[in-house]
Amino acid sequence: MKPIFMTYTRGDLINLAILLIVGVVVIPMTVSSGYWYTSILIPWLCLALATIGQQIIMGYTGQLALGAAGFMAAGAFACFNLILRVPGIPFVGALLISGLIAAAFGILFGLPSLRVRGIYLMVATLASQFFIIWMIDKFGWFKNYDSSGIITAQDIVIMGKPFTSPIEMYLVIVAVVTPMTLIAMNMARGSTGRNWMSVRDMDIAAESMGVSLLKTKLQAFAISSFYCGVAGALFAFTYLKSLEPVAFDIKLSFKVLFMVILGGLGTINGAFIGAGFILLFPVLLNYIGNNVFHGAIDATIISAIEQVVFGVLMIIFMIYEPLGMAKLWDTTKTKIIGLINNKKS
Repeated sequence: MKPIFMTYTRGDLINLAILLIVGVVVIPMTVSSGYWYTSILIPWLCLALATIGQQIIMGYTGQLALGAAGFMAAGAFACFNLILRVPGIPFVGALLISGLIAAAFGILFGLPSLRVRGIYLMVATLASQFFIIWMIDKFGWFKNYDSSGIITAQDIVIMGKPFTSPIEMYLVIVAVVTPMTLIAMNMARGSTGRNWMSVRDMDIAAESMGVSLLKTKLQAFAISSFYCGVAGALFAFTYLKSLEPVAFDIKLSFKVLFMVILGGLGTINGAFIGAGFILLFPVLLNYIGNNVFHGAIDATIISAIEQVVFGVLMIIFMIYEPLGMAKLWDTTKTKIIGLINNKKS
């Protein structure tokens, strides 16, 4: 289908309009429970944004990077300190600058990608996770010298209006995630995305065709880290409502990695599908344990089942369907449309 605006087709714009109506109108009018906002929708959108960042470096550029939580921590603590120490700075401005600070870390730790690849690059980028968390823990300035180590995040204030209720914070996240998702889609479909994918598929051939490996890889690391930094700031200010380094540990990096693999490598919609599955599956298991088995299954057993299922699904998808749940969704949707067209004819 021919694009009618930038790289977006008519179907893309129709889907965007439908999703905006559902996200901005239908959900606020129908969902009144604060639990759905604070425990499901807000973390889903924040982690989906971080997963988009991981998709850029891993799914599109093919660089095995691990350390998304470290860049999220950099963005979260940068946003906290900007609001604390720069009088009058708007929240949106602090959010963008915190993303740029995370991008600077991404460029720094992306430099090894010019010399190493594969598992060695993953180990090198893993250093960013430990270094950023160590730096925040070591220097009290980042935590405003708070001895407890847990800092309460400031309220989100935009143009003098505080956004403190669950639905207000949800709408703030929608207003940030929507344009950043569209920008990521546009980059992935344009010349920038083609450069990323050429490096992913065969970097030597890409370089011989004039693609700069230095520029392309560092650009991907910077943009990926920017997305993770913004996601980390939103995650801390809307979901956690506090800042502590332990909240951005290696487990969170692995969780984002699982979201990428299960959702589908190199797909933007896979970031949302993978994040939704990782968040909702434990809720489903707990519901089954409490309502079907009436609490007979211990919580530790449920947690172990969750990890086993995630591991098995990752192996299955990596072997049989690298494009993950996003591909399954597209295949199912195509079959349903085909059946409907056949019945009409």
